[in-house]
Amino acid sequence: MQDFVNGRCGWCGTDELYVKYHDQEWGNLVTDDKTLFEFLVLESAQAGLSWITILKKREGYRKAFCGFDAGQVAQMTDEDVERLMHFDGIVKNRLKIKSTITNARLFLAIQKEFGSFYEYTLSFFPDRKPLINTFQSLSEIPVSSPESDAMSKDMKKRGFKFFGSTICYAHLQAAGFVNDHLADCICRKG
Repeated sequence: MQDFVNGRCGWCGTDELYVKYHDQEWGNLVTDDKTLFEFLVLESAQAGLSWITILKKREGYRKAFCGFDAGQVAQMTDEDVERLMHFDGIVKNRLKIKSTITNARLFLAIQKEFGSFYEYTLSFFPDRKPLINTFQSLSEIPVSSPESDAMSKDMKKRGFKFFGSTICYAHLQAAGFVNDHLADCICRKG
């Protein structure tokens, strides 16, 4: 994979949806818990699949999971799981669907304990500040970090599913707690 395509991090290539996601979302700090829940749902769904597969199904996930309202998702039942197993807009994986509901309940518990999922996430970072890396090449970008290891371990202990350290690191990148845009990427200029 090329390090850069059209001045951007090469992983997004030229796919219009991927480029838009790269330019407008990836690496930008998210402080809103609803958006953090959205990324948690999408990253968990991505386990074992390509990100573009999930990105293309994002609106399907939005419809399936109550506009990413964690409170509503936490109320979903086994009947909802069965209904979603026949819903064309998402990956029809029973374990992932059930884990989304479980993860919503745990997400709400973290909000109650920490005040917000944003505050919980910051608790894993030195000085409670996001990391801005200055990698020159895609090959330098890690798949996990001490922060994602610690956060994933804590979340696993709490009962979260489909959120190992690699998925957690991707979540931290997507939500801007880790900015891994390459140093010469157009999204780093200005």
